[in-house]
Amino acid sequence: MAAGYVDILRAPHAARLLAGTLVGRLPSATGHIAIVLFVRDAGGSYTLAGALAAAYGLATAIGQPLLGRAVDMVGQPRVQLPAALVSAVGMVLLALTGIEPLAPAYAAVVVAGFFTPPLEGGLRALWPSVLGREDRVHRAYAMDAVAQEVMFTAGPLFVTLLVALWSPAAALLVINGIGVLGALTVVLSKPSRAWRSAPREAHWLGALRSPGLLALLAAFLFIGLALGSITVAGVAYADDHGRESVYGWLMAALGLGALLGGLVYGARQWTGTPERRLLWITALLAAGYLPLMLTPGVVAMTALAALSGVFLAPALACAFIVVDRHAPRGTVTEAFSWLVTTFGVGAAFGTGVAGPAVEFDGTSAGFAVAGAGGVAALLVLLATRSVLAAPAEGAESGTTGEAGYENDRNGAAQHGFSSGHQA
Repeated sequence: MAAGYVDILRAPHAARLLAGTLVGRLPSATGHIAIVLFVRDAGGSYTLAGALAAAYGLATAIGQPLLGRAVDMVGQPRVQLPAALVSAVGMVLLALTGIEPLAPAYAAVVVAGFFTPPLEGGLRALWPSVLGREDRVHRAYAMDAVAQEVMFTAGPLFVTLLVALWSPAAALLVINGIGVLGALTVVLSKPSRAWRSAPREAHWLGALRSPGLLALLAAFLFIGLALGSITVAGVAYADDHGRESVYGWLMAALGLGALLGGLVYGARQWTGTPERRLLWITALLAAGYLPLMLTPGVVAMTALAALSGVFLAPALACAFIVVDRHAPRGTVTEAFSWLVTTFGVGAAFGTGVAGPAVEFDGTSAGFAVAGAGGVAALLVLLATRSVLAAPAEGAESGTTGEAGYENDRNGAAQHGFSSGHQA
């Protein structure tokens, strides 16, 4: 299993790009947590902390596709590094000025969120030119999904450690300083500097003019909703059992399940179209969420949480391939950024829905939101099968029509890409 991932990391620039992107994404993975801790330390209410964190998240969701479109138009270094610097300045202003008066605090988090560099989409746009073969690119997408789980598990622990050793203000400064270093590592690399998007058709909708991409985004809105609702329902479950540590166990089990699922998924070759494969993976993902409504004892619930996470990373990895196949020419970074945005908006909506559900009908109702989200995602994919079955015309450039990937801009040899739409 590990041999395939080692092969990828041995490719020139691959380890540097993956590590730089992960480090550069530290602020986006932990920024909302750092903001909440900072506001509470400054004497602000939970309501204010949540409002500022929400403003940060909303600004990030708006900025990602816009910055992704800018990357497609002018290249990575001209967008990624300046954006990372401006985002860090926003957090520095929050750390220095505090929460009074409120207007500058809101302005600071909005600037920090909006200018979060689209490193995720940028990395996925680089993989074909760095790795060449289609099978290696697909495995890299799986490795990327696994790495996300590691970041979103280890990142919050790192922030809490910084707060314990220094202060919440120091945590804000450190994580954003590290984020700038990560972005710098990526944009100074040869693949990032050389990458160019394909010529794009002028259209105000950009990547969103692809019906297949819209269908995928709709499905992942509901998957994000499911994941967001679990974070709230998990807190309620921990409260029911009188131990805060239970929440940590549930979230760790969820992450571990996703980690193992992603490793297994990326270790083998898959036949058939990724759109059909995504349909089956989403069905299994939804089936994994439904048993959470049973809310059994802690040991059994932890096992169910691990099971519910198994198909999350494979779903993300498969979705990355589908995005690549349906993104119109010249919009690949923007398209990947839309996936990030949609997933995040869904998660935020899920947290908002699960809270009232728990208050109205208990913890099981909170987990029912997750099950409903998974089922809704499956229904969207079923309803749009005909749209997803046909990748967007011109979505894959290369030099041989269907043989290349849209986001391979550097003329790299595409060995093994002659299979057309077989994944």
